[in-house]
Amino acid sequence: MLYRKYRPQTFSEIVGQEHVVKTLQGALESGRIGHAYLFAGSRGTGKTSLARVFAKTLNCAGFSKMREANFVEKPSIRRLVRHSLGDGGNFSEGGLPEPCNKCHLCVAATQGNLLDLIEIDAASNRGIDEIRNLKESALVAAPSGGYKIFVIDEVHALTKDAFNALLKIIEEPPSHVVFILATTEPHKILPTVLSRVQRFDFKRLNQDQISEKLKMMARKEGIKINDEAIKTIAMSADGALRDAEVALSKIQASADSIKAISVEDVNEILGLVSYKYFPEFVGYVLSNDRIKAMELIQKVYLSGTDMENFAGNLVEYARKVLMAKINPIVLASVNGMNDEEVKNISSLSQSVDGQRLIKMIVSFSDARNQIKYSPLPQLPLELAVIELTS
Repeated sequence: MLYRKYRPQTFSEIVGQEHVVKTLQGALESGRIGHAYLFAGSRGTGKTSLARVFAKTLNCAGFSKMREANFVEKPSIRRLVRHSLGDGGNFSEGGLPEPCNKCHLCVAATQGNLLDLIEIDAASNRGIDEIRNLKESALVAAPSGGYKIFVIDEVHALTKDAFNALLKIIEEPPSHVVFILATTEPHKILPTVLSRVQRFDFKRLNQDQISEKLKMMARKEGIKINDEAIKTIAMSADGALRDAEVALSKIQASADSIKAISVEDVNEILGLVSYKYFPEFVGYVLSNDRIKAMELIQKVYLSGTDMENFAGNLVEYARKVLMAKINPIVLASVNGMNDEEVKNISSLSQSVDGQRLIKMIVSFSDARNQIKYSPLPQLPLELAVIELTS
């Protein structure tokens, strides 16, 4: 899978989380390492990848030399020590810490067999016994003599008793231990745990950031795909870079039979709906053309498209129209939209009634939530159309 092949190995390769990267690099350079961190954010935004890079840098042999250089009081001597490190590879262009990816500890971390880095999936190891084993392991020194880092993914899945057991070790951890907790649902974590960790909130990536990473991967993999097709993949990922990378892997598997991948190919391979259907469908609803709207729903359903995905994109399209009606300048801040889309949305926003547009968004949002429980996937959308055109 491409998302594993191109997983970031340095801080500079992390996409879209500059605010977190800068803070962690500052902590590494100053030597003020916290004992517990919480990485919170939606799926596929780089939480685990950044945790691994941070853990790798903590025990990197090159970083240890750099830290010693930082503790030298005279700047001239400090610069001399840094210069003597030569090709240690542990500095970014701005002079911030980076893992060297050359020493045996960095290589082991990259290959996933670093004994100092223990990763735990709390979704499948959520009981108090697992946390007790973790506490016993934390009391043992790291094999390398450096830091022992515990990365607990999906930490919100722990039971209450497991959280209470974890709380004690986080509150009074050994000096050689660093905890990195990762979660998509921080509201489920006990307040007593939240008060003892440094929290970092990861942002959803915008379409330009995702597109740039996909272009780089496609170029290195020799995948012939145009920019519009890349943008379509980025839009479908909903801010999750990993989802976009998985989608590109799926498209790569079909690339042998396709000379140059287009938007139409992406829509067909991923089961996405062409953008042109959304203004067409909204136009039918606004003109009370119930028959044409129902026919379009059936057409989309028979094409094999995920109806929940279609309804979600429909809500997003109607939202853009509403935002353009409230303030046309808002469209300029929306990433990934071409001139045709902006022109279409701007034109529609001037003619549609705001209250009816709000009612449409509410109805389609409700329909989207009902699709997963409906015996017929298209039924909730059809009922919404009947209600809106009555």
